[in-house]
Amino acid sequence: MRIAVLPRGPSEGAVRDAVERLSHVEPGAFLVVSCYLKLEPRDKTRGKYLIKMKNRVRQSLEELDRLRAERRLREQVAGDLERVLKFFEEPARLPPARGVALFACGTLGLFDVLPLPHVHRSRLAVRPVPLIGELVALEEEFGTVLAVVCDRKGARFFEVTAYDVLELPGLIVPSGRASSLHNSNHVTGERHHHMRIREEKQRLYAAAADQVFRIHSERPVAGVVVAGVGVDAGGLLPHLHTYLHDLVLGVVRLNPKRASPLEIRDAALALREERERAWERAHADAVREGVGTGWAVNGVEPTRAALARGQVRTLLADGLAVDERIDDAIEDALAERAQIDVIYDERARRAVDGLAALLRFRR
Repeated sequence: MRIAVLPRGPSEGAVRDAVERLSHVEPGAFLVVSCYLKLEPRDKTRGKYLIKMKNRVRQSLEELDRLRAERRLREQVAGDLERVLKFFEEPARLPPARGVALFACGTLGLFDVLPLPHVHRSRLAVRPVPLIGELVALEEEFGTVLAVVCDRKGARFFEVTAYDVLELPGLIVPSGRASSLHNSNHVTGERHHHMRIREEKQRLYAAAADQVFRIHSERPVAGVVVAGVGVDAGGLLPHLHTYLHDLVLGVVRLNPKRASPLEIRDAALALREERERAWERAHADAVREGVGTGWAVNGVEPTRAALARGQVRTLLADGLAVDERIDDAIEDALAERAQIDVIYDERARRAVDGLAALLRFRR
C-alpha cells in the first residue's frame, strides 16, 4: 500500500496536489475513509485526540453493521480504520500542525496524510469518495494575515497564509539618522534628545501604517497583527487608517530583530484563534436574537432543513457534541459555500443546540 505522509508542516502545494488527485476518485466497489483531526494543544492534552478517534472508529463500524454492508466492504473498511488508528497511536508520527487530514482506502492503495493549519471539527466518515470540501475551502476561508513588527529603527512585514509565511520588504531608518539618536552631543540637553527619539519613532510608525494601507489596497488582508517590544508593542495602532482597526487581531511582544518567520506565523495563528472565539460568541448572540425574527434557526433538524433549502449563511456547530449529523451538516455547508463556525467557547455552546444557523433569507 502506498502511504503518502506529506511535509511535516502545512504545505499549499502538497494540499493542492492531494485535492487534484483525490477529486478524481470515482465511486466503485470500495469505500473511502476520510478523517479530519484537530491537533491544537487542548486536543493533545492526555491524548484527547486519540480518545475521540477511537470513539469515531467504533461508531463507523457500528454504522456499517446497522446498514448491513457487504462482508467484503466491511472487511475493507475495518482494515482501513485499523491502519488509521495505528497511525494516530504513535505520537511521533503526528505532524507539528494544528490539524491533519487522512484519507485511506486499501482497495485503491490509498493512505494520504496531510498536515493542516486548521480543522473545523474532528470527524471521521466512510463514503464512496474522499470528502475534500474542507481542503478546497481552507485557503479561501483563512485569507491572508499581515503581521507588522516594529521598533524605532525599522519595521518588518510578513504575509501569513493558511500554509506559509512570507517576509515582505521592510522599512529601515537610515543609519546616519538612527545613530544621531544616540549622540546627545548634537542636541541641546537630554530632554531634546528624548523628544528626538519620540519624533523618529512616530515618523516610523506613520510610514509603517502607510505601508500597511498600500499592501491592503493592492491585495486585501483578512487580519492585521501588530508586534514589538515591551510597552511599545502596540505603538503602531494609533497610526493605522481607521477602517483597518476592525482587522486588527491583536498585539504580541516579539523582538523585531530576532523574530523568525515561524514565530511570526505561530503568533498570528494564536491571535486568529482568539478572534475566532470572539466570533463564536457574537454569532451565538445573533442566533438568540434571530430565532424570534425568522433570521436564524436552532437545533439539528431545523438547521439541516435550512441547509437543504440553501438558506444557511453561517453554520454554527457544537465542536464537542458527538453526532454524525453535525459532521454531515459541515460537509453540506462546505458544498453550499456557507461560513462555518465550529463552537468551542463554553458560553457560546450553551446557545447552540448541536447545530444552528444564521440565514440568507426567510421562508
